[in-house]
Amino acid sequence: MAENKRDYYEVLGVGRGASEEEIKKAYKKLARKYHPDMNPGDKTAEEKFKEVNEANEVLSDPQKKARYDQFGFAGVDPTYGAGSAGGGAYGGAYGGGMDFDFGDLGDLFGSFFGGGFGGSARSNSNAPQRGESLRTSVNITFEEACFGCEKEVIIERVETCDACKGTGCEPGTTAEVCPDCGGRGMIQQRHQTPLGFMSSSSPCPRCGGRGKIVHSPCRACGGRGTARKRKTLKVSIPAGIDNGQTISLRSQGNAGRNGGPAGDLLIVIAVRPHDIFRREGTSILCEAPITFAQATLGAELEIPTIDGKVKYSIPEGTQSGTTFRLKGKGVPGIGGRARGDQYVTVYIETPRNLTKEQKTALRKFSELLGEKNYEQSKSFFGKFKK
Repeated sequence: MAENKRDYYEVLGVGRGASEEEIKKAYKKLARKYHPDMNPGDKTAEEKFKEVNEANEVLSDPQKKARYDQFGFAGVDPTYGAGSAGGGAYGGAYGGGMDFDFGDLGDLFGSFFGGGFGGSARSNSNAPQRGESLRTSVNITFEEACFGCEKEVIIERVETCDACKGTGCEPGTTAEVCPDCGGRGMIQQRHQTPLGFMSSSSPCPRCGGRGKIVHSPCRACGGRGTARKRKTLKVSIPAGIDNGQTISLRSQGNAGRNGGPAGDLLIVIAVRPHDIFRREGTSILCEAPITFAQATLGAELEIPTIDGKVKYSIPEGTQSGTTFRLKGKGVPGIGGRARGDQYVTVYIETPRNLTKEQKTALRKFSELLGEKNYEQSKSFFGKFKK
């Protein structure tokens, strides 16, 4: 199975805030490094070269770059612009391994490679092409993220046409190999330059870059070989997943071309905030109010956890801001790793709306205590006096 596409910024080795000039510079460097004429017979270099060209075509175009930044690969999905059975110049070039612009690099590559530049970078349009990966999101609760759950997602994806099985031909008919390009989908032209001969490739005008001519297009899909369908999928979300993490469903993206594998479905998890808990890794944090009497005398509290309420005894003289640990009451680690802990920070809630009798009693109590029972206060003001 084909691997996931790499992020275009990662391919060019630049950050997401890279300027147009930085992208152009990185592209020139990598295109020169991996060009097939510099790496004869090296299939890995040839694939790298095509990957670099694909990334550059998107990131060097402001509109495509904006769509990619917002929607990822789904924002530059070539199937959205497939159009008619012929596919057009854009669809053919994209399906054949990306159209290459010689305007910026013609002189540079001409000086390095002499003649014949460009032709070997083209791949056969009839070769299998992996489908585009799709991206969606799922909202879950804090507890569902902790313990895992199963959700349904509804997506629209491109699938192989059931009627023609992806050929684009009406059942019972076959396509003709394009006589002009020999089924490659691209035609080459040689140009004389002061530095020698240079070859360039462009989509075949007769077949629109597809490498074949469909005389009887499939009526079900209009000759495209694919159809857009709405699908409902069940997704198992593992225990311990965190907000912003992504689940990948293999081969659940758009259908491939020419028998190529389907892309993946990437599901971004959005965890709704909890009223009481917040999370740091596998730890759960919360705050609990206690009364002055509970803090002074000690008390047994009922503390909420994701497993339900548990009893915890706080000692006499507990200070506001003290944090206690509930071992093993945190979030389970993904993959069955041990659970984290829950940390409870207590704070003393000051009573309001006291009656006259309550205020009188509180003043008498305060007079009975004096300063000796308030160690922190005595220490603070003692330092101030010094």
